[in-house]
Amino acid sequence: MTTASTFWDKAATKYAASKMSDPEGYRATLERTRAHLQPQDHVLEIGCGTASTAIELAPSVAHFTATDISSAMIDIGREKTRAAGVENISLFVREASDVPEGPFDAILAFNLLHLLPNQAETLARVHASLKPDGLFISKTICLAEKWYFRPLIGVMALFGKAPFVTHQRVDELRAAILAAGFEPVEELIQSGAAPRLYLVARRV
Repeated sequence: MTTASTFWDKAATKYAASKMSDPEGYRATLERTRAHLQPQDHVLEIGCGTASTAIELAPSVAHFTATDISSAMIDIGREKTRAAGVENISLFVREASDVPEGPFDAILAFNLLHLLPNQAETLARVHASLKPDGLFISKTICLAEKWYFRPLIGVMALFGKAPFVTHQRVDELRAAILAAGFEPVEELIQSGAAPRLYLVARRV
């Protein structure tokens, strides 16, 4: 597929075993997101990693489809899904821009948009795969808010220790999402090493 798939395949086992850096923030994101989902909803998550979020949210909806570019991540996700006994999740290996047609009631992208070299294309496909008034819910680190991330990540990438990343400010990312045909519903900026924009946006 791409060098991104190779990077994340190699990282999958360590990623799955690593401790969550901000468990409180993660739980808050889950609760905010769950409040926007309905029992009859069909939901898609792109860039699902090892399916941790899918396993948490799937019991709140009718069906949960989740995709990731890494086959190793999806393999781990399938094992975790079976172990959790969650039966309404379907996991597929797909690039983020290869968005299933749907239509979906909601599409989720957590910690993903900054990793996309084709962000605008992916957002357009997300828009096309949502039902009218469907929700796009995302949470994204905005690396351009801290100047030192660009040279640091650049050096790491030279040695294969970091994936491709897009450096955007909060206002730039928000504008990119809204320009794809969305209107804001809810927004939260979470603090950290760099701010993370949590945005619920409705298809218009």
